[in-house]
This record gives sequence, C-alpha cells and structure tokens, in this order.
Amino acid sequence: MIASCNIGAFAKVNMRTAILDLVYVGLGGFIGSIGRYLAAGAMHQIFPSSYFPIGTAAVNIVGCFLIGILTGLAELRNLLSPEMRMFLLIGMLGGFTTFSTFGHETVALLRDGQFIHAAGNVLIQVTIGLSGVWLGYNVTRYI
Repeated sequence: MIASCNIGAFAKVNMRTAILDLVYVGLGGFIGSIGRYLAAGAMHQIFPSSYFPIGTAAVNIVGCFLIGILTGLAELRNLLSPEMRMFLLIGMLGGFTTFSTFGHETVALLRDGQFIHAAGNVLIQVTIGLSGVWLGYNVTRYI
C-alpha cells in the first residue's frame, strides 16, 4: 500500500512536469510564430517586388544565428535551465524558423521553372544559416 501511494505521487509529479513542458513549448511557439509573421511581413514590405522568398530567408538566417547563441549560452555558460531551453529553442525558435516553408517555396520555384532562384534560395539559406549557427555559438565564448 505504501508503494502504491509513492507511485501515485510520482505519476502526479511526472504528469505535472509533462503539462508544464507543453505549456513552455506552446507559449514559445506562439510567440515565435507571431515573430515570424511580423518579421517576414516586414521584409516583404521593404522588398515588395522581390520574387525571391526574402522574408523566409531572413527569418531562417536570424533564427539560425539565435539558435547558435542560445545553444552556446546553454552549453558553454550553463545559463539556460531545461525549461528555458524548451521555451526558447523548441518553442520560440521552432515557431520562428520556417524550414518547412523554405522547402515549400523552393519546390514552388522549381515548379515555376525558376531554377536559378531555387538554387540561390537553397545555397543562401543553408550556407548563411549554418554559418549563423556556428557564429552565434562561437560568439558565446566571448560573452
């Protein structure tokens, strides 16, 4: 009987933790998605006649840089709790970056016969995005 009470308490703690994890990720995703919408929209306002998916590229590059910084702060400086990592990395940046949109827009460019734009989209976002992750991570060494 005592063992079953302990198991019940353990299950309640795990359920509470799991629900809180979902809240952290969900709130972060909500904020990140709104940020993506606003940032991509701003880029389209600045470059209204661009056929290139500039909004998605800008968001992905900024997101890659930010995930590099936050990962560096978490791993090199031990500054982020597991809950904050969930909120920022999985939730906010998961909602902010748009690689699913990146894939869709690249395929759309290919379907439209815009092969150079499609190749440029992949080259720019992957190269600069990966560079942003590396740079952001290494910037934390000097913070």
